Amino acid sequence: MSAPRDLARQAILKAALPAVPFDGWSAPMLAAAVAGAIAAGIEPVQAQQAFPGGPRQLLAYFMAETDRGMLAQAAAQGLSEGPVRARIGGIIRLRLEILAPHREAIRRALALQLLPGHGSGTLQGLYRTVDAIWRAAGDESTDFSFYSKRALLAAVYSTTLLRWLDDQSEDSAETWAFLERRIAGALRLGKARRRAEKLLRRLPSPLPALTRLRYGRAPGPVA
Repeated sequence: MSAPRDLARQAILKAALPAVPFDGWSAPMLAAAVAGAIAAGIEPVQAQQAFPGGPRQLLAYFMAETDRGMLAQAAAQGLSEGPVRARIGGIIRLRLEILAPHREAIRRALALQLLPGHGSGTLQGLYRTVDAIWRAAGDESTDFSFYSKRALLAAVYSTTLLRWLDDQSEDSAETWAFLERRIAGALRLGKARRRAEKLLRRLPSPLPALTRLRYGRAPGPVA
């Protein structure tokens, strides 16, 4: 991305976030944000061409910027070190603290993503976020656990996000307690899955016995 275009996008996002709680992630909100960016000194052509995909592209940019900020701050705070429970919990909490000034904008984003036709974009955004969280935690897996870790974390993060949006407790204490419980449950599931995989690898193949039952004879070689 060119520097002028990046500056235009950042200026539009800055102008948009205060308006989203009132106007949602809508075309009028984006038009007003573009005008605000132009008034702040962005070239009109750059501002008008910054988000050709409309409000949904602006929202995706906001989530990507949040991911980038989370990765940078997690690295600065050393959150890739220590037990996995502490790493994941600390990074999710960091992300929600980054989003705290824009809680209502996130609420409006969820409302937009629930509309028909928005499902694939929502899942892609969630995947990018949980992948960024695992990378911030220092995960370098490349086998099947790469996917299972992200599936478990998607459930943890999405339910914690919903709990956080409605949390009225001081310093979001109820959310952090909820997060700890969800992570503990996810880790138990992960351990159970790994034990099951190890057990299955030790067991003999059931194919010969099943073939005898079906055909009444010993099986030939399997290609």
